[in-house]
Amino acid sequence: MSQIVAKTGNEAMAEAMRQINPDVVAAYPITPATEIVMIFSQFVADGLVDTEYVPVESEHSAMSATIGASAAGARAMTGTSSQGLALMYEMLPIASALRLPIVMPEVNRALSGPINIHNDHSDTFGARDFGWIQIFSENSQEAYDNLLQAVKIAEHPQVRLPVMVTTDGFIISHCLEKIEILDDETVKEYIGPFKPYTNLLDVDNPITLGALDLQNYYFEHKRQVAEAMKNSKEIILDIGRDFGRRFGREYGFFEKYKLDDAEIAIVCLGSVAGSVKSVINEYREKGIKIGLLKIRVYRPFPQEEIASQLQNMKAIAVIEKCDGFAAKGGPLLDEIKCCLYDSKNKPKILDFIVGLGGREVTHSQITEIFDELNSVAKSEKTFNQVNYKGVR
Repeated sequence: MSQIVAKTGNEAMAEAMRQINPDVVAAYPITPATEIVMIFSQFVADGLVDTEYVPVESEHSAMSATIGASAAGARAMTGTSSQGLALMYEMLPIASALRLPIVMPEVNRALSGPINIHNDHSDTFGARDFGWIQIFSENSQEAYDNLLQAVKIAEHPQVRLPVMVTTDGFIISHCLEKIEILDDETVKEYIGPFKPYTNLLDVDNPITLGALDLQNYYFEHKRQVAEAMKNSKEIILDIGRDFGRRFGREYGFFEKYKLDDAEIAIVCLGSVAGSVKSVINEYREKGIKIGLLKIRVYRPFPQEEIASQLQNMKAIAVIEKCDGFAAKGGPLLDEIKCCLYDSKNKPKILDFIVGLGGREVTHSQITEIFDELNSVAKSEKTFNQVNYKGVR
């Protein structure tokens, strides 16, 4: 039996971790993700899980210990945010290269400097090309559901890649929402026992991990990670459909909101989607056909699938909480432009960088974005492709 409870995003992810009951969790606290491992450490102290909890001296050590535990055949997890994730950057491509099914809740927070503890997506986007699957959550329910699915995705024999599941710092991590929590036995049956592909402690079948990998084999091993990422696309969809059949909430690469008959579209990730949906409802009442494509899976990037949804739009606004600092907009803009490169109908694409460092993305700002997008869709005039909304 499931139950409806009030949980913050951090509490929801900690609860999912308790039900997953990993063999090892190695962690170092960092705002605003601290609560996840803090709550989980209390589960360990109370004997509610069988987990070996390893409090380490840094996030670099947390990922190092998690890699070691996973390589030894354990179901291993950790959690982090912002500078903590950045401190792990050295280790993240090692986890994927070794094909270790680590699962990590990651609370999106701005990268310093200047020092900031609030939400944007610069930390997760900075790790986008390290061979980790990345799943974004709009709310606490999605954070809980995504973390459960992440275990099955990571451990699937055709994938065997690490997965990070993100929420937006403070906006989701610390805000209370009503969510549905599955019962422990249901989750246990859904997750299933961990069956490591191989491990360092199997003395009858010895292996080497982490050896020097020069010109003769490095290329091949990186190609294997690339192929595993391709393979993960169908697995992610299968697991999302199965989750829907079992629990009534189906997941795919993205969520469409009033998109099927739309003439103009918004593309975004994370918690801002909730505000966008609210404004879409207002504009639909005015007869303006606008819709939303909320990206859930950012890596692997579902290029063909996104293109099929957006190629017939008159204009598209990309709303993103990250700047690429390449003098040409944010990183999500590049991805969407690449998706539509071969489209016969070339939609006009505007980029709106918002909310850096946790600055509020207001109803009026989203309304302004909608108005600009609608105006561009109707006009042949030139327009600024890259726009900063809400900055003084």
